[in-house]
Amino acid sequence: MKKQDKRNSAVQTWEEVTFLYTAALKDINTKIEILNDEFQRIHKYNPIEHIKSRLKTPESIVKKLKKYGQESTIENMVEYVNDIAGIRIICSFTSDIYRIAEMLSNRPDVDVIEVRDYLKNPKPSGYMSYHMLVTVPIFLSDRTEDVKVEIQIRTVAMDFWASLEHKINYKFEGNAPEEVRAELVECAHMVSILDDRMLLLNEEVQRFGNANNGI
Repeated sequence: MKKQDKRNSAVQTWEEVTFLYTAALKDINTKIEILNDEFQRIHKYNPIEHIKSRLKTPESIVKKLKKYGQESTIENMVEYVNDIAGIRIICSFTSDIYRIAEMLSNRPDVDVIEVRDYLKNPKPSGYMSYHMLVTVPIFLSDRTEDVKVEIQIRTVAMDFWASLEHKINYKFEGNAPEEVRAELVECAHMVSILDDRMLLLNEEVQRFGNANNGI
């Protein structure tokens, strides 16, 4: 960690922050696409439906730093805000989530700092997703920077639920009525049941196909 802090201390301007985190997003995107292509070649199946990426806005970063009780400096942005660069990977099935997480974790050029499994332990709101905080090396002409990227991996159904929750929280500024929050939790349970049933259905289809092929 000390080595990482030393590297990141060279970042001094917002322009540098934007450049480095944009580069990190490009790097992670390429890694994910290669893994997806390899999986397609070996297993004739794409585990990834689509990928979304984004850079956190300066306003959101400042708001988060205030929440942490930190001054709005470039050094604090890099040190305390872990989701300046974010990647969201959308899968068809819950089994794909752990498969992709394992493939990313096994890469020597991806350093996993933290994992939060909200599939096994959903948030009280019902939120489900698999979060990984990683660093990737960005090689510059005069130095190498280890840049943090937050990766969220979830199913299509989970992503739909999370999108609705975000809109509701925005509309009510984080203070949605109790009946709305209760309905969201109930919908999250339905999403979990749907994902489980779709996974079982897919496994049944795969077994049927293998049987017909004499496997």
